[in-house]
Amino acid sequence: MLIVTPCIHLNGRCEEAIALYEEAFGATTKVMLRYADADPRDWDVPLTEEQKDLVYHAETYIGDQRIMLSDTLDSGPFKNTSLFLTVTFDDADSVKKAYNVLQDGSTLVHPMISTTYSSCFVSLIDKFGLRWNLMTEQPER
Repeated sequence: MLIVTPCIHLNGRCEEAIALYEEAFGATTKVMLRYADADPRDWDVPLTEEQKDLVYHAETYIGDQRIMLSDTLDSGPFKNTSLFLTVTFDDADSVKKAYNVLQDGSTLVHPMISTTYSSCFVSLIDKFGLRWNLMTEQPER
């Protein structure tokens, strides 16, 4: 069986991002390991005391979808590419609730509208640089 799992690397803000996604989507985090918990042979860079508390590996579920997250140890700037995640809700009120949680510090890509394929659609880049499309599956008629 082949499984594709989105992996999100953050620059020291992984735990904060997980808390935001738990609030916005009712996500549940089933695994959270810190660098201090991991075998040092897993990487070849010595850790500072501050880095030991960063998230080494986390598994968060939005519905049945697993997302892996971690804090990167890269010293250079980390940029997301064209990856974005779409979360489909049962109703427009749920879209609006998640949007209200995510909008602080975000950049709006597409304002909330009704489309031919969704009664409620909005797209934004959250304060961690991750793009989210929030939508309903079908138009409410």
